[in-house]
Amino acid sequence: MDILPLVERIGEGPTAAVFGLITGIVFGIAAQRSRFCLRAAAVEFARGSLGDRMAVWLLCFSTALVWVQGAALTGLMRVEDARMMAVPGSWSGAIIGGLMFGVGMVLARGCSGRLLVLAATGNLRSVVSGLIFAVFAIMALQGVLAPMRDMLASLWITSGGTNMNLLNALGVPEASGLVLGLVLALIALELSRRNQIGAKRLFMASGVGFAVALGWVLTFALSQVAFDPVPIESATFTGPSANTLLFFLEPNPVLEFDIGLVPGVFVGAFLAAWAGGELKWQGFDGAAPMTRSMIGAALMGFGGMLAGGCAIGAGVTGGSIFAGTAWLALTCMWIGAMITDYLVDQRGLNTARI
Repeated sequence: MDILPLVERIGEGPTAAVFGLITGIVFGIAAQRSRFCLRAAAVEFARGSLGDRMAVWLLCFSTALVWVQGAALTGLMRVEDARMMAVPGSWSGAIIGGLMFGVGMVLARGCSGRLLVLAATGNLRSVVSGLIFAVFAIMALQGVLAPMRDMLASLWITSGGTNMNLLNALGVPEASGLVLGLVLALIALELSRRNQIGAKRLFMASGVGFAVALGWVLTFALSQVAFDPVPIESATFTGPSANTLLFFLEPNPVLEFDIGLVPGVFVGAFLAAWAGGELKWQGFDGAAPMTRSMIGAALMGFGGMLAGGCAIGAGVTGGSIFAGTAWLALTCMWIGAMITDYLVDQRGLNTARI
């Protein structure tokens, strides 16, 4: 893939933004049509069910592993060069932030990525929650909450100046990640068969995983021809949501992958919803649901920044390269979500359906 002519024509920053836009559009279309949502899968699991939401999430996660690990084995990217892997990770941040994010996504009725997809379909609840999420992410990144985030993140960090590659730490063969992805994909397909999920939805669920791999491959390709250092990254929504909001507030904004990703997801989800006749204005039903969603969005904004990524950024994107802190954050997100569902929803405090 020769991208040098594009870089020479429009520049490195705009090229990164274009790549983010492409990744986002693919992600937005696939996520909207498949109804991919970690929160819904976690709630299903917490209630003793392995239903369609769980099957879709597992298929997305497994296909991300297959595509990304396959790309690494064929030289289309180098896992060790990924920004998430090349810097120290925070075990304490993954635990505390992951738990906070899990609690928040149940209260807000969707993770940050899901909120963005729903916002594109006319869901005003998701618009409000998404904005609060972005504001708290900014506060945790460089605002009044940044010292607290730094303090919590510094409690326990990875050694050696980099994140932990779980495959290397376990001493398993290089192809083990690909094999694990294939095994999980077979399990996901069996769950899909039991839940009678159609081929179109399965294809779209795998498309979410493909979008993650696409982002990794595109940014890696750009890093190989760019004069200035280019972060090798993919789909995530905590940092990009903050950066996108700041882009429209700063006097001299800079184009980068993040700035294309968030609008791309919005555009992709809007087009998918429009094609499927699913555009519909929706709002809050009252003060209590609004308060609940706002608290959840705030927890996700801070928790996602502390954990080093959201349900997508840590849970799928970071998981696909076997970053140790990403897998820990994902586990804690599941735990936080299931505990919150049990305490808040299953015990009768809120009986709204999934």
